[in-house]
Amino acid sequence: MLDVSPLGIDWETLKKHFPALAREIEEKRTRSLSISGVRSSVEAGERISSWRYGKPKFWGYEPDVIDFIRRCDTEEQALEIINFLEKRGEISKDYADRLRRQLKEKGVRSFGSKKEPGWYFKEDPIYGGKYK
Repeated sequence: MLDVSPLGIDWETLKKHFPALAREIEEKRTRSLSISGVRSSVEAGERISSWRYGKPKFWGYEPDVIDFIRRCDTEEQALEIINFLEKRGEISKDYADRLRRQLKEKGVRSFGSKKEPGWYFKEDPIYGGKYK
């Protein structure tokens, strides 16, 4: 029988709570895994592990209306984006009205600097601005 005492659990308890793991251990189908460090911050750990294993920073990120507006060159383009997303029901009428008011009063750059093609790659530490 395998000594699992370093885990703080006896063999019978391990078998009861983790039958698949116990079976793998008994059949010697396990592999070793070294742990090089522990992080107390979930956010920091996720950020480091996603970078280490090649998962892009913006993986799964869905651009919102502001992201689309920031790609626009003109107020007309931004207005077209707002109208389109309102028509599709992706933004509410109230929010669309507030965006239109801001656009009219403060201009397209009031939503942020222009996002040029490749912006997400340039902002991602994996690519480090090397995307072309």
